[in-house]
Amino acid sequence: MQLSDLKNHWNEVLDLLLEQDRIAWLAFFDARLVSYENNCLTLDFADSLKFSGPHDFKAARNPDHTAKLIAAIKQVFGEEPAIIEQ
Repeated sequence: MQLSDLKNHWNEVLDLLLEQDRIAWLAFFDARLVSYENNCLTLDFADSLKFSGPHDFKAARNPDHTAKLIAAIKQVFGEEPAIIEQ
């Protein structure tokens, strides 16, 4: 799996996540895929900072949400990456 593969099929991953848990989907739908190296997927949420007030939702993303994202990625790609948030 490469970053380009993830980007090309990211909507499939998000669709699976939405079917399973809408809150988890909300936590990750605006993530930007930054890199994929050594089985680590780095996500950036910088766009969430463009609003006038604080909109950093990192605290709202709990380990269960991340586990569900990883499960959706595994369902699409057959791999379970670690998730790194910027």
